[in-house]
Amino acid sequence: MTDSDRPVAPAQDAAPAAQDVQASPAPAIKGTDWWGEIKAIFWLILAVLAFHSFIAKPFYIPSESMMPVLLKGDRLVVSKYPYGWSWVSPSFHIMPPVSGRLFGSLPERGDIVIVTPPGGRSDYIKRVIGLPGDRIQMIAGQLYINGRRVPRERRPDAMIPIDPNVVCPTAGGSGRARGPGGAEYCRLPIVRETLPNGRRYDTVDIGLTPADDFAPVVVPPGHLWLMGDNRDQSADSRFAAEPPHNGLGGPVPWENIGGRAEFITFSLDGTSSYLNPISWFTALRGGRAGSSLHPERTAPAQ
Repeated sequence: MTDSDRPVAPAQDAAPAAQDVQASPAPAIKGTDWWGEIKAIFWLILAVLAFHSFIAKPFYIPSESMMPVLLKGDRLVVSKYPYGWSWVSPSFHIMPPVSGRLFGSLPERGDIVIVTPPGGRSDYIKRVIGLPGDRIQMIAGQLYINGRRVPRERRPDAMIPIDPNVVCPTAGGSGRARGPGGAEYCRLPIVRETLPNGRRYDTVDIGLTPADDFAPVVVPPGHLWLMGDNRDQSADSRFAAEPPHNGLGGPVPWENIGGRAEFITFSLDGTSSYLNPISWFTALRGGRAGSSLHPERTAPAQ
């Protein structure tokens, strides 16, 4: 049989296939799954709040009470887990006061911690000075723990650049001073303290004030004695909780400790504006990001 003898398929047989392709419907465009989006946002917010409540959170320094280590405008990370968790751990302090801690452990002398004053809802930041059972006293600015004098060492004055977030005292040798290039600095007299466990840190001591003397206080079980490094400008355990002092009212229950300060993330000098994104960068203080907030350690006193 020759090629000419072979039957030839009708040419129109290919047409339906082409018609079938052309007739295939376009995929339908689905609308936004709003319920799915809402659920995704909800779980994201819940995860952020859980991290904020139980792992770590940012903290803003609102005052001068921890100078020279911390300046107003510093942003830092506070870890929530080192001492366990309590009623102050959840974000925004939504829980009522409850005694005790979950997986609790005491801070170490010298730790910088955030604390909620008894009866309050705001957070302060202070340094742990006394543990349960300690006998704390101060005479003319000299700190005593369990009847032993805490060593003090006069250090060179701190020179902190003046900016809108730096309030410079003018007593006890402190005040404004000119630095290289005519820049204006706040000169602060520095005294280094070394606690019985060997941890040491710098304090600001501008002179004798009523807060530099108090009678011996024995820290009760489950409590801590907290003080600011800026000894003459800190509302801490030395002061009543009521106005006008707004202090901590003595030893603080350990369940009021919200976490431990770890390191500075960045610092702003007070010139930034929400409406000016460029100022977010020009207001950054150089040299403070990444600074550890764990005090130096030497050999413990014998």
